[in-house]
Amino acid sequence: MKKSLLLYANYFYPEVASTAQIYTELCEGLVDKFNIMVICAVPCYTGIIEQKYKDRKYYYEDYNGVKIIRVRVPDFTKENKVSRVKHILSYFFNSIWATFKVGRQDLVFTVSQPPILGGILGTIGKMITRGKLIYNVQDFNPEQTIAVKYAGNKLLLNTMLWFDKRSCKKADLIITVGRDMQKNLENRFENKKVPPNIVINNWINETSVYPLEKTEDKIVEFKEKYQLENKFVIMSSGNIGLYYDFENIIKIAGKYKDDSSTVFAFVGDGAIKSTLEEYCQVNHLDNVIFIPYQDKKDLIYSLNAADVHIVTNAKGIKGVSVPSKIYGVLAANIPILGILEPETEAWKIIEESDCGILCEAGNYDQIEKAITKIIEEKYDFVDKHSTGRAYLVGRYTKDKSIEMYSEALENLA
Repeated sequence: MKKSLLLYANYFYPEVASTAQIYTELCEGLVDKFNIMVICAVPCYTGIIEQKYKDRKYYYEDYNGVKIIRVRVPDFTKENKVSRVKHILSYFFNSIWATFKVGRQDLVFTVSQPPILGGILGTIGKMITRGKLIYNVQDFNPEQTIAVKYAGNKLLLNTMLWFDKRSCKKADLIITVGRDMQKNLENRFENKKVPPNIVINNWINETSVYPLEKTEDKIVEFKEKYQLENKFVIMSSGNIGLYYDFENIIKIAGKYKDDSSTVFAFVGDGAIKSTLEEYCQVNHLDNVIFIPYQDKKDLIYSLNAADVHIVTNAKGIKGVSVPSKIYGVLAANIPILGILEPETEAWKIIEESDCGILCEAGNYDQIEKAITKIIEEKYDFVDKHSTGRAYLVGRYTKDKSIEMYSEALENLA
C-alpha cells in the first residue's frame, strides 16, 4: 500500500519558477510510490492572478495523478514590499486551513519558500496530519535577507532565525541543495545536535534541454525576434532578483557598449528588472537587452541562443543558496561566466567541470577582466569550455536526483 505524502509548494505547475518545475517533476517521479497531495498557490508568479482563480478560496485539481489544492492569493507587485507580504501571508494562512482538508499523512514535505514561513507551515502541517516532516531548504533565511540588506532590524532577523532553527529541529529530515548549504546548517547548530540531513542537488531535465546548433530554426527565430543575430551573446537566464548583484554587473556590461559585436541579454523577470531597465535607458546601454520569460517548451532554444551564460550570486550568499539556473546551462553545454563566492556549490561545479571562468563575487575588477577575456577570445573560449553537459550527465541528472529523494522518503516513511 502506497504511503501518503503532503507537499507544500508556493509555486507549482504551470509556473515558470525553477522551483515550480523542480517540485512538479519531483511529484511526477514519485507518484507511482506515494499518494501525493500538493497544497500550493494559484498560478501567481508574475504577480497577476487570472480571473478564474479569484472566485473561490480553494481550487481542486489533478495533474498527472497528483492531487492539488490551490489556495487563493491576491495580486501583488514584486517591487512593493507591502503587497508581497500580503500575498505571502495569504498563501500561508490559506494553506494552513487547506491542511485540515487532507486528513492524516505519512509524510509532510515543505520547502523554505516563502522564507521562514515555509518551515513554519511544515511544522504546523506535521502537527495537524501527524506525518514525519521533510524540510527541503532551497535558501537559508534570514541569512539571505541579511546578505542583500533587504531588512536591517536585528530583533526581526534574530526572531526569523529562531523560528527557522525551530523548524529545522522539528524536521525528521532536512534536505539541502548544496554541499556549502549543508555546512551552513552545521554552523547554525555549532556542530551540536545537528538535525538529520542530506544533500540532493537540484536538476534540469537533460532530455528536454540539450545542445543545439545555432542554425536551428527556433534559435534563429529567437535571435531575430530579440535582435541577437550576428552577435556574441552573453546571457543571464532566470530570476532577475535581489540576490544576484545585477545592479553592479550591469554597470560593468555598460563599459562594452561601444562593442557592436557583443550583447548582454537578460531573460526572465524579477524584483529589480525595472530598475535595471531604467538604468540602461538613462545610460544609453544599447548593448543590454531584456527578454521575457520563455515557456518551458522553449527554454531549450533561449538557453542555446547564448554563447556564454552568467551564473551569479551576490556576495554573502555562500552556504545560503545555489543558483538553479546552472543546471540548465550545463545541460545546454554552454560555457559559464561564474560570479560567485569560492567553495560554493556552483563554484565547485564550474571548477570541477572546467566549463567556464570563475570570478569572486564583489570583485568588479576581476569580473571586468574576465568579460574582456571572453570577448577577446569569443569562440575559442566557447570551444575550450564546452564541457558542462558531460559533467552533468555523470552526476546531476533528473532521474538520479529524484531517485535519491525517493530512497530518502521511503526510508523515512
